[in-house]
Amino acid sequence: MTFLAQSPEQQTKLLFVNFNQDSTSLQTGSKIGFKLYPLNSIDNLEFTHENNERPNIHLVERLFASSLVALVSSDHPRKLDVCHFKKGSEICNYSYSNAILAVKLNRMRLVVCLEESLYIHNIRDMKVLHTIRDTPPNPKGICALSPHNEHAYLAYPGSVQAGEVQIFDTITLRAVINISAHDNPLAAIAFNPQGTRLATASEKGTVIRVFSLPDGAKLFEFRRGLKRCADIQCLAFSVDSLFLCTCSNTETVHIFKLLEEPKEKPPEDSSWMGILNSTFKTSASYLPAGISDVMNQGRSFATARLPHAGLRSVCTIAPLQKIPRLLVATHEGHLYIYNIDHNEGGECTLLKTHLLEGQPSDCTVPSEEGAASNDRPLTQQSSGLDEPSGSPSSYAATVGRRPQASSSGDAVGPASDSMPYQDPLDGAVGGDELEDIGALRLHDDSEFPPMRHKLP
Repeated sequence: MTFLAQSPEQQTKLLFVNFNQDSTSLQTGSKIGFKLYPLNSIDNLEFTHENNERPNIHLVERLFASSLVALVSSDHPRKLDVCHFKKGSEICNYSYSNAILAVKLNRMRLVVCLEESLYIHNIRDMKVLHTIRDTPPNPKGICALSPHNEHAYLAYPGSVQAGEVQIFDTITLRAVINISAHDNPLAAIAFNPQGTRLATASEKGTVIRVFSLPDGAKLFEFRRGLKRCADIQCLAFSVDSLFLCTCSNTETVHIFKLLEEPKEKPPEDSSWMGILNSTFKTSASYLPAGISDVMNQGRSFATARLPHAGLRSVCTIAPLQKIPRLLVATHEGHLYIYNIDHNEGGECTLLKTHLLEGQPSDCTVPSEEGAASNDRPLTQQSSGLDEPSGSPSSYAATVGRRPQASSSGDAVGPASDSMPYQDPLDGAVGGDELEDIGALRLHDDSEFPPMRHKLP
């Protein structure tokens, strides 16, 4: 979620909060910098990294549990910094023509979302592989990138009038399918960890749908509510793709259970309630289509209650101490952890509330001079830090050892060589590039100067 503009009463709150791709980490951005919190315990929450050298961080995305983070500051909303946070060094930075609204990462690609374009970078050397231009206006930066290496799909709105979702394969760099998900414009989209399902919600916020990929067939349809429309702020699958959670501007967090309908017809229930349910379902087929759809839509398997409505929040289902829990983090600076009854569902029990440290109300932060410098890359200063022997490998060296994803159809080689961007008019220009950028896979990032690029 991206919030570029903050009202005066919100200035002491977090500017950004989000979970990483596998919900093993929580990252927050504030007026004084950013923090990373590992998620491995219910009772304890302590940040493992804090950086107060970069003020007004309104976007911070971490690549799984690696040392790579992508940062955007509201002081320079058009500039992306990719950093190795353990070394305190910058890997590269890119400047774009408009404000960055969202950044998404997986182990193969980094995607930058602007209002009317999307840039797809190769995660190994950060080169621009492809640019999707002239997309429908997307001022909220709604997009999603599958965390799976092979099913590395990108989803983004395909229309401003209706809830169409365009699916793009970031490995083959080809469009896959356009899904007509809702009648109203999209509000949120999310992939499951395997990249085989896509969840969607519209601005109306009453219906959640789940589609299979790459065929786009509708698998599930859930009714979030009947009385109130809602601003859906987040959709998230559990690691096993059995549950889907969603939070909105209401005080209720919904959890849906994704169970396929049994192929064999179950034995008829001869009880009074069974007969009533059977009659109810049969009669639904004779009602008008709109009413029939509502009666056939699934309901939430479980719910959780936040302290009050109107919170800006993100949610996920993460295995804490080997048991899946519901986690809700708010821009007001709280992390709520709930227990889920995986058999019966119902109301979730609040287990723990943690305070996320944000911007102190009496703290002033320096700002860099002039808005005109927004497009000018900052000068990278040498950290002067020598890593001791036996220290953790850099992100670039670590990712180089990961196996490459393969895809059917048009073969694509290793990420460092896959679809290299060759057109100087559309590629990364305005900066000095390394003679052999692929060497980043074999050496420590601190041995190389930072890469700086300015994109049209």
